[in-house]
Amino acid sequence: MKDGLLTLLLVLPIVGAVIVSTLPQKETNLAKGVGLGVAILQFFASLPLLTRFDPKAVGYQFEQNVPWIEELGIHFHVGIDGFSLWIILLTTLLTPLCILVAWTTIKTRGAEFVAALLVLEAGMIGSLVSLDLIVFFTFWELMLVPMLLIIGVWGSEQRVAASVKFFLYTMLGSALMLAAIIYLAVQHYNASDGVWTFDLIALQEVILTPEQQLYCFWAFALSFAIKVPLFPVHTWLPDAHTQAPTPGSVILAGVLLKLGSYGLIRFAFPLFPLAAGEGAQVLASLAVAGIVYGALVAWVQTDAKRLVAYSSVSHMGFIVLGIAGFSVQGLTGATFQSLGHGLTTGALFMAIGMLYERRHTRLLSEFGGLAKVMPWFTACFMLAMLGSVGLPGLVGFVGEFLILVGTYTHGGLMLFDVPVLLIIAATGVVLGAVYLLHLFQKMMFGKVTHDANAALHDLTLREALVFVPVLVLIVGMGLYPKPFIERIDPTSKAAVQSFTHKRCVSIVASNVGRAVLAADVADVESACAEPEAVIARTYGDQRVTTLRKKAREAARARAKAAAANRADAEAQPADAQPAEAQPADAQPDRGGAK
Repeated sequence: MKDGLLTLLLVLPIVGAVIVSTLPQKETNLAKGVGLGVAILQFFASLPLLTRFDPKAVGYQFEQNVPWIEELGIHFHVGIDGFSLWIILLTTLLTPLCILVAWTTIKTRGAEFVAALLVLEAGMIGSLVSLDLIVFFTFWELMLVPMLLIIGVWGSEQRVAASVKFFLYTMLGSALMLAAIIYLAVQHYNASDGVWTFDLIALQEVILTPEQQLYCFWAFALSFAIKVPLFPVHTWLPDAHTQAPTPGSVILAGVLLKLGSYGLIRFAFPLFPLAAGEGAQVLASLAVAGIVYGALVAWVQTDAKRLVAYSSVSHMGFIVLGIAGFSVQGLTGATFQSLGHGLTTGALFMAIGMLYERRHTRLLSEFGGLAKVMPWFTACFMLAMLGSVGLPGLVGFVGEFLILVGTYTHGGLMLFDVPVLLIIAATGVVLGAVYLLHLFQKMMFGKVTHDANAALHDLTLREALVFVPVLVLIVGMGLYPKPFIERIDPTSKAAVQSFTHKRCVSIVASNVGRAVLAADVADVESACAEPEAVIARTYGDQRVTTLRKKAREAARARAKAAAANRADAEAQPADAQPAEAQPADAQPDRGGAK
């Protein structure tokens, strides 16, 4: 079904950015007002995605597919499903809130800031709706420029160093991903007798060899791991958060990091199922390490903003763990947790930014006793903090619970030593409560030891308007998550079923020795009637490198057999009679994997 709504959501913020950038530089409040109006209009324009979304439908909705560069098979192909629906709505919600936050925090070049934020919104939505890999890469790179400017122009003292670090990390991952995209398209061209395409659905039909999948998967996975960010490629994040202005930190934590986890679900795992199955253990191990590492480092921070930045490393580790297990509950939990983390961490960054405006410091030692001075602010901070902790009844609990349950009950097809992984991950839940309660106690309780804190004013009307929708969702999604889960769960079920089948097909085709289309794999229907059984027989408890070893052994066996056949042919007398022909109804030995 053709639908122009997604195109509207891509065009509207770009048009708004152009209008804002043409306003006089001195008219900062006018620029912010126009930008806020465009962002609010964008939010209301996105609501039909929710009202018209069919939770029972399998596949992409609001789809539009228009040729762009036909010679290379590049199409403007966009659509959404349960994985992308809620993150798009989170993006359109947080963008106007960020402009409201910027009303007093951004004092210079306000028009340029609002324009950069609107372009960033278009880039994020474009990445979430793209179903053509070149279109996706275009929007993926479009996000880089405005975020670089937001950190580098409107950030704190070390903003240039932080923005350069962010740029270098992201560009490294992007270069690897682009190389893998082009390589995959070439393999499709060869396997399909000269058909160019970058369409995600078509490229999922290409079955690469184990070695080809290995390199392509890790090129994609590294790019997305940097964006998450996953330990140990996380080191750009604390600097970027610390130096970015408050609206930049909110949108960075709220949405931009989620593009990394979304990319793993949408691209890396479905395109390279064999390598993903073997690499899942590495991703899960790094995710668990990041959960504990981020929590421990957050605990010892003296800067409140840096503490929340390291908490993102820990919480995003849970999301990657849910993806690595690739179970229905795990994927649903990872998507739900992406929303919850965006809300809670975004609210914490807003609160710390409001305090910084008043005191011009983020050091924990400079605060204390704020509950007596700013009771409404303290209540809002507490709700956001407890939501991040994962208190039952708030949004953080639902996502973490689904991830842990899904990984434990159904993660064994992807991972081994699952109980060990979950025990270590569970310590991150405890440590999360420790460092966030430590943050809350240091800032809100005790005596007012600094005279400057005694004169602080409570929330203004503008600040309250920023907090209200976020806190309502933090509580509402925790108490009644059903409307959210029922729109994610069918997509998760379809994704797991498709991935498991394609992983089985890759196992069947692993001894072919070249890239083929799934339709060309012999006996795939009979061999993959029960794909989970094939996967279990193939790997048992030793998943890492098993298929690559088997593929190399098969290649050596083929080479040895070919050499033996050549030797026999050379030794055969010239006048030897040919071997007796087989009967016409004899079935050839396909030599496929059993």
